[in-house]
Amino acid sequence: MAPKSSKNRSPPSDPDGIFSGMVVFLVDNDVQRRRLEIWKQKLVQMGAIIEEEKLSMNVTHVFAVNSDSLRKKFGQILSQRFKGIILRYQWLEDSLHLGKKVNEESYTIHLDSPQNPPKNSSNENSSKPTDVKESSDNQLHPHKKLKSSPKTSEGSSSEMKDKSSDEKVNAPDSLPYHPPDLNRDITEIFGKLINIYRALGDDRRSFSYYKAIPVIERLPFKIESVDQVKHLPAIGKSMQDHINEIVTTGKLSKLEHFESDEKVRTISLFGEVWGIGPATALKLYEKGHRSLEDLKSDDTLTKSQCLGLKYFDDIKTRIPRDEVQEMEWLLQKAGEDVLPGVNVVCGGSFRRGKASCGDMDIVITHPDGKSHVGFLPKYVNHLKDMKFLREDLVFSIHSEQGTDSGVDTYFGLCTYPGRELRHRIDLKVYPKEIYPFGLIAWTGNDVLNRRLRILAESKGFRLDDTGLFPATQGSGGKRVSASTSLKFNSEKEVFEFLGFPWLEPYERNI
Repeated sequence: MAPKSSKNRSPPSDPDGIFSGMVVFLVDNDVQRRRLEIWKQKLVQMGAIIEEEKLSMNVTHVFAVNSDSLRKKFGQILSQRFKGIILRYQWLEDSLHLGKKVNEESYTIHLDSPQNPPKNSSNENSSKPTDVKESSDNQLHPHKKLKSSPKTSEGSSSEMKDKSSDEKVNAPDSLPYHPPDLNRDITEIFGKLINIYRALGDDRRSFSYYKAIPVIERLPFKIESVDQVKHLPAIGKSMQDHINEIVTTGKLSKLEHFESDEKVRTISLFGEVWGIGPATALKLYEKGHRSLEDLKSDDTLTKSQCLGLKYFDDIKTRIPRDEVQEMEWLLQKAGEDVLPGVNVVCGGSFRRGKASCGDMDIVITHPDGKSHVGFLPKYVNHLKDMKFLREDLVFSIHSEQGTDSGVDTYFGLCTYPGRELRHRIDLKVYPKEIYPFGLIAWTGNDVLNRRLRILAESKGFRLDDTGLFPATQGSGGKRVSASTSLKFNSEKEVFEFLGFPWLEPYERNI
């Protein structure tokens, strides 16, 4: 007689697959439902067994977004009872990408056991979490409903959040990006070269290093020979030579040359001040300025440049992901105070899942397609009353006049509640009909945005953050774009129209 199948497990399709022998429990907190189903399917196809609904003693691996997701699901009982391996979902993504299991060490989530648990066994003082039920057969039953982040990833009415629902489903951007990053000695040097070339106005060279960094930081091994990277995209002959020198000597002569050249070093420094571009940085150098202190006495700086100089160190300080998450919630609630139903999403590196952010790019719309008009001034005033927004850098309103595609813009400085440290923040309010383009552009990364623009151009279109415009040949051979964009309801529809494979936000670190 064939053994009875468990309703809680999916039978493996390939018992010899790369995940053979793994009994897996997937924590669904902070993960898009569709993405979770794809992972389940891949795991089963490649030999794993999936435990559904409850975490039994048979489970060998638990997958989660991060430690916060685990605590939402299990409270503290997981660290007390589970002795298997807990990994971030990125391990699964990277293993699927490479076609083999990658080293688990850099993906492991460590949970500290609670210290000195209460000895009182009464119901009121029990250390057992109230949202987790423990049964006699040593199984953990996570609760079914949890309130999560109020954000959504799209602006279409079918994808906007349901205000009446107690259970909110997170957008796919909630999955953190955790590459192995085993070659930080290389990526840190390349990062410095990006800033130097940007300050010098050499965008082509800056972009080449920008493309190489995510390729290198995703490698599941430490580079010991340049032969290991010769086949990789974005790693041409020049990059290979740089990598070989760093691996061999631990340094890069080109960077040392730049850092020892007073002109390059000074222009690079000035170029890091918000509002100062390459041309202005060069002029300031030619005027005899050599330090940030020198710039404080220059009366040609604009008000925004002066603010960038005053808060230089603050703006350079990266923001931890959990703090950006809290500020996004604050911004969403403040938006609701001003305009019920408004959709507020933090884009940029946060939406792509990075562990920290240099600034915050906030993309806003309203599902009714009209209430966004005039929203930004009221929103900014409300955030200033809350002492969240502190200084203005750029403020332009176009929705009321219908100019500039009706996009309203605010660039400024904000503070995390209870602190004075300034962070850069950009607020962009889009009409619903072009909101998907704003999301794509302000989520990035730059490499993806450039590829999409080039692809659109090859198909006879112009793509930017306000739309996808048909382009025709004008007089004199110049390309002329139509004034009206094609209409799409979601980012995915834009990707599909262009023929570019769909990427979830956390997959866009390319």
